[in-house]
Amino acid sequence: MATKHEQIIRYITSLEIGEKISVRQIAKHLHVSDGTAYRAIKEAENQGIVSTIERVGTIRIEKKKKENFERLSFAEVINIVDGQVLGGRDGLHKTLNRFLIGAMKLEAMMRYTEAGSLLIVGNRVKAHELAIEAGAAVLITGGFDTDESIKRLADEKQLPIMSTSYDTFTVATMINRAIYDQLIKKEIVVVDDIFTPFHEAHYLYKTDKIKNWHALNQETSHTKFPVINDERKLVGMITSKDIMRKEVEVHIDKVMTKEPQVVHPQTSLAYVAHMMVWEGIEVVPVVDEFMVLQGIITRQDVLKALQHVQRQPQIGETIEDIITGNLTTDKDATNYMTVVTPQMTNQLGTLSNGVFTSLVTEAATRLVESLNRGDLVVENITVYFIKPVPIDAELCIQPKILEIGRIYTKIDVEIYNEKKLVGKGLLMAQLIER
Repeated sequence: MATKHEQIIRYITSLEIGEKISVRQIAKHLHVSDGTAYRAIKEAENQGIVSTIERVGTIRIEKKKKENFERLSFAEVINIVDGQVLGGRDGLHKTLNRFLIGAMKLEAMMRYTEAGSLLIVGNRVKAHELAIEAGAAVLITGGFDTDESIKRLADEKQLPIMSTSYDTFTVATMINRAIYDQLIKKEIVVVDDIFTPFHEAHYLYKTDKIKNWHALNQETSHTKFPVINDERKLVGMITSKDIMRKEVEVHIDKVMTKEPQVVHPQTSLAYVAHMMVWEGIEVVPVVDEFMVLQGIITRQDVLKALQHVQRQPQIGETIEDIITGNLTTDKDATNYMTVVTPQMTNQLGTLSNGVFTSLVTEAATRLVESLNRGDLVVENITVYFIKPVPIDAELCIQPKILEIGRIYTKIDVEIYNEKKLVGKGLLMAQLIER
């Protein structure tokens, strides 16, 4: 039987896109407390099926697909620019395909304005009207208002017309940055992308007995299972070690491991990989903020995802991407070369500490990869800054393995500028086989 929390989520999911919801409305409709309704709405917001906008309320929105995550909804635009809605609230859930700045003559502006776009413009009422007629939303900069007839038109077309106190250039920069940030986030694999969902996972109830573990083990050949209560909340994990030399009639909650390691749907793949290596865990339960079991993630899931990520083209570049992208090998393919660019420096114009650490880590990682020993999970890194490194300096990075075993390695990295030692790093890490 579904919990009250799950019933509320299902109810919200069944609502029409764009419909407004409230704590009081849900509490009254489903006969639950305000607190239960509030927590479920927050979970729905985390899942991306509702959005709460200041001065507007909470509305049902279409959950974005990962591949289209770089598209912002008009509701998100309002939050980004700290704006207010003048009309067309029913269209806030829609996404913008592109935005354009209305800094040209009216005729030229309309040639570029198309359905699904966002026109960023100042106090030009005729431009507001023509844009909405063309199927575009409007964002008015400078804190200006618009005519009441335009607001009614926006309501009729279900296209938002919004206002912000920021100037046009600032607004365009803010929206562009938000889209770029989404592109970078798009590349980050999280548990939600790869885990086995609840309806496909195997689990046991705390009221089950050890004989039920044996039956499930026979059916699946798995040896580790999450244990839940009647409300689907995780209460423990049961493994083959827990049931050794125990009578088959003993209840599982008497021998299971309580308070096991867990992850959440938005936990990053990198964190899960590190935890599995560090703790020696094969299976981790995936739970929501209320400890309700959502599914499981296995070591095999993580390894497959890591290999897949390494084959993907990169879209949004982080500072670290820029740093490591400029790293090349010398003619003997034993050392790594790079040039210090302005992005790699601190306020004094010398190589920043964070960039130095990234160079040490990347050189060590590439050395291990060249030996076909898999990927690194860094446990400890110590760096020594011997001399400041200026902009445009050419660096030679020399990694050297001091120790390497089946699951552990220690690497020394020296960095030279003009054949003079400018810094060193000592890195200790565990190895993940591919």
